[in-house]
Amino acid sequence: MVAVPSMGQFLSWDGGCVFITRAAAVTPMHAHYAIQIAFGAEAGIRFRPAEREEWTEYAGVVIPSRQPHSMDASRVSANAVLFVEPETREGRALAELYQCGGITALPDERIAAVAPPLFAAWREQRSTEAVTDAARQVVLELTKGAVPSTASDPRVLRAVSYINSHLDAPLTLEEVAAEAFLSPSRFRHLFVEQTGMALRPYILWRRFLLVWQLLMRGETLSAAAHSAGFADAAHLTRTSKRMFGFPPSLMQMVGPLPTESPKAEPRQSQPLRSTG
Repeated sequence: MVAVPSMGQFLSWDGGCVFITRAAAVTPMHAHYAIQIAFGAEAGIRFRPAEREEWTEYAGVVIPSRQPHSMDASRVSANAVLFVEPETREGRALAELYQCGGITALPDERIAAVAPPLFAAWREQRSTEAVTDAARQVVLELTKGAVPSTASDPRVLRAVSYINSHLDAPLTLEEVAAEAFLSPSRFRHLFVEQTGMALRPYILWRRFLLVWQLLMRGETLSAAAHSAGFADAAHLTRTSKRMFGFPPSLMQMVGPLPTESPKAEPRQSQPLRSTG
């Protein structure tokens, strides 16, 4: 089956991201490292765990790390796919709450509570802040309030800043620890404590966030790959398939959302008409 690119937009935060798209075809069978939350703007999104299995329609699902699956969102007007890093606090909460194994159905009432605000923010408010807040609220609701870890130690903040400004180059534990003026062993422990993630997965996650952000701005796949520290587009594609289950070419970005919601145009006053 040839996969048809989906038209949509990408937004991210530390430890998570969301793709909101209008899918035109079935996403082929795949598995990925990130935990996936997915649902449609209305009923009709379908999943199956193997090629020979029957399709099952869901209100929404949680798919654990490395669970094979295929998705058919062609029957809904739009769909949201959220990825959560398993090593984050929210990822661990999702794994504990939805550990039934395989593709786990989310209750209809849960989806009815979280899906409409996200799609409304995407379709109506049209701002990065509004959509990101709505997406993070989905994760918060489904994890029953698991609050993400937030780095506050100035040494870790300095290291994070260094990482984000050097994503185009190789980064080692020793190098980043030196930037924080800590030994590698002490820094490793402090970094996990502050961010909820080990250093290596964090760096890879940040590289991917940068790739999608660059693609949203119209960069080519090759340019985005080099800017984010991948050897070339082929290296990026292989790693993307391993982590997310699909290549970056499967998503056609329609451009970034503005940072703030567009303001409504003031209404023009109508001239009074004489009734005489």
